[in-house]
Amino acid sequence: MKATGIVRRIDDLGRVVIPKEIRRTMRIREGDPLEIYTGPDGEVIFRKYSTLGEISENASQVADIMQKLAGCAVLVFDRDHVIAVAGAPKKEFAERRLSQALEDMIEARRPYYAGKEPGERLRPVEGIQRTALCCMPILTAGDVTGAVAFLDPVAGGNTTPTDLQCSLISAAAQFLGRQMEA
Repeated sequence: MKATGIVRRIDDLGRVVIPKEIRRTMRIREGDPLEIYTGPDGEVIFRKYSTLGEISENASQVADIMQKLAGCAVLVFDRDHVIAVAGAPKKEFAERRLSQALEDMIEARRPYYAGKEPGERLRPVEGIQRTALCCMPILTAGDVTGAVAFLDPVAGGNTTPTDLQCSLISAAAQFLGRQMEA
């Protein structure tokens, strides 16, 4: 655990304010669920709760199937990190943060298809140069809970998605969204 040097008091209703700098750094947005843990030495630990993390086994199975059908690497994200990988080195992608560009795309609730939109290719994972072939936000009960991305199989990202790949990414996102509603 790392000390921040910030001290906050609990108010008469039992609330404590998480400073804006920490919320920004940890990408905690208004309305985000936080899980509360206690430690043996009296620590109280807040951790971002991921509904997709609860079904990570299902997400891995969906990623495996989509990778076989689409013929390209598949990543499944919660709102912050990669939670499932198929067709690419897991060590390279597992638990990596999603890029700001992908975060903006899913917040806007819009899909991404390479070559069908003007501009630079979308790099879905922070610190990794691989580009996306297509991405789709995962919606659960109207809320954005993550995204599914197919990675461009060509280094340098020059491919456009096929109609089948566009249909598959939509199906994967809808399936995962419904799994969390059940």
